[in-house]
Amino acid sequence: VERNVILIGLDVFTTVINDCNQFSHCGRLFLTGCVHVVFIFKVFGLGSVAQVVTGRGAFGEYLSVNLGFGLGVAMGMHIGGRVSGAHMNAAVSFSMCLFGRLGWRMLPVYILCQLIGSFLAAGTIYSLYYDAIYHYCGGNLTVSGPKATAGIFATYPAPYLSLPAGFLDQVIGTAMLLLCLMALSDQRNQPAPSGSEPIAVGLLVLLIGVSLGSNSGYAINPSRDLGPRIFTAIAGWGPEVFRAGNGWWWVPVLAPMVGGVTGASIYKVFVELHHPSPCEHRREIEDEAEEEAAPLDMQKNLSPEVCV
Repeated sequence: VERNVILIGLDVFTTVINDCNQFSHCGRLFLTGCVHVVFIFKVFGLGSVAQVVTGRGAFGEYLSVNLGFGLGVAMGMHIGGRVSGAHMNAAVSFSMCLFGRLGWRMLPVYILCQLIGSFLAAGTIYSLYYDAIYHYCGGNLTVSGPKATAGIFATYPAPYLSLPAGFLDQVIGTAMLLLCLMALSDQRNQPAPSGSEPIAVGLLVLLIGVSLGSNSGYAINPSRDLGPRIFTAIAGWGPEVFRAGNGWWWVPVLAPMVGGVTGASIYKVFVELHHPSPCEHRREIEDEAEEEAAPLDMQKNLSPEVCV
């Protein structure tokens, strides 16, 4: 029964999309594209965790998880960047709405698609690694302990981490994400070259993982954590997924929202607002062009007999 959860989820999603007559073909393409982006990203990310955990380190280690999520983000952006904007993170979507870069009416749509994509990805990995998970834990699906497997799908705090410290951990991690994303997309600063955005963002996620990930698994994304957590509650781990870690589940949902706005605000206040106006920027470019052309003008005035 548990293994059929992913098939039921796919049937429900397909039915919902097909029955939404108010959406045009482009609208349905947008929705499915948004879900597929998150699905691809999460399949690679969660798959890397499942492989490391069930393989007891024989098929990878902590760096493998970081690479899985980082490259998963890059592939998701390549697949859906031109269709849905490759929104994979509710904290990013919320911050973009707050700063006027995304319409508020799109926020519920993005978040719903992100949750559906995450839920389906968790179901897919559960199906693929069903035998491995049960072999690893002996059929006892637990959230904590030496054979815990719930952490394959959602994040949980380290034993030493308090809720306030975990909240701060998620705020800082997501703030760094948005701070760097704003820089990578700022055409008046030093943006990622056209076409290299996916790998740049993937490397950013990898960087956050290898530097800020050990405390609680660097969720930095409400939809990345909540969708799979709901799946595990249904698939056999039960309500303990919401009670573990002193009720940890709400931290990776709320803290990334706070962190996203914080990071975007820092970039806005300390960098973006200090960009020269368009007229000043154009004048600077013209001045630089004149400076570069000055040696050429001098050469034109030289005598033909002078070697240059």
